[in-house]
Amino acid sequence: MSSTIVHEDMGIRVEEILRQRFSVHSESAEAYGAEFASLWRAAADHALGGKLVRPRLLLDIHRALAPDAGTEPTAAAVDVATHIELLHYAFLLHDDVIDGDLTRRRRPNLIGALAAASLGTSEEDSLHWARSSAILMGDLLLSAAVLGFARADIPHQARIGLLDLIEQAIIETVAGEHTDVALSHGIIAPELPTVLSMSVYKTATYSFSLPLRAAALLAGAPLTAQDTLHAVGRHLGLAYQLQDDLLCVFGDHRTHGKDAFSDLREGKETAIIAYARSTPAWPHIEPAFGSSDLSLQAAAEIRDRLRDCGAESFVTGLIGDQLDSMHALLADAERSGDLNSDAARSILMAAARLEGRQA
Repeated sequence: MSSTIVHEDMGIRVEEILRQRFSVHSESAEAYGAEFASLWRAAADHALGGKLVRPRLLLDIHRALAPDAGTEPTAAAVDVATHIELLHYAFLLHDDVIDGDLTRRRRPNLIGALAAASLGTSEEDSLHWARSSAILMGDLLLSAAVLGFARADIPHQARIGLLDLIEQAIIETVAGEHTDVALSHGIIAPELPTVLSMSVYKTATYSFSLPLRAAALLAGAPLTAQDTLHAVGRHLGLAYQLQDDLLCVFGDHRTHGKDAFSDLREGKETAIIAYARSTPAWPHIEPAFGSSDLSLQAAAEIRDRLRDCGAESFVTGLIGDQLDSMHALLADAERSGDLNSDAARSILMAAARLEGRQA
């Protein structure tokens, strides 16, 4: 069986488990009122159908590292992978509240859908209801992810290790988000090293280091392999976030599904902006940057100035640097025997998907 087919089969399996979990929760929620049950159903509708980048990465690496794993990962690996996806959606819900976003994946997100469905109330009340619902659902899914790790059917020491990993992932993600908001409001100076470390904490730790390290732990790989995968995940995750920043400003919003130029409208301090601040173009960009009523025409003009001042090519170069560092780590790990060629190949395939992504 080819790795591509196995990859797709595992994605379908994770999706089925997620669908079952949301169905059970929706049924249980009926005891607390129709609105609460409806919230679970709406959350399921928006959580399902994603690319499942994180669980697929975990399962690919687990299959590569586990002795005699063949093409079938353990039930514990599938379960942990599923709970990492719940963790991801919890963070997305909180992120949409913080950013004020109402769309995701080219349609209204949970907040936008709930607000539109709140008939007979003012726009302000509808948004408050919808955002409060998203915060609360995010809290529930965050708890579900932690409990899922705690209940994993694995030896006690491995479970403790998993809990350490998810604790670190949550702390670093929250720290990164906290810094992101502080940067956007000028509370922290928007220097490039700060912006890059924020991106590592906000995205790389839970999206890449966590699934890679969890896969190694579940496969019984040595600590040196786990440490290597932690570093690999940071480089790959930072490249992923930088690519996301580029897509939001220079990509086609009809493809990537986010609000057009939302980062420019929200005044997000990305590596793109950190570079632009150091160029003569910045005085022409700064007056409109972060304006909530930024028009598409004005945003397009900022985009063009960012491209002309070299910000786009600079960040493209940063992505290349991160991928080069990842390649070097993988090559060293193969030579030392910390990682086998199958594991390295799976990570390189994930990196290749990153380099070609448009959404």
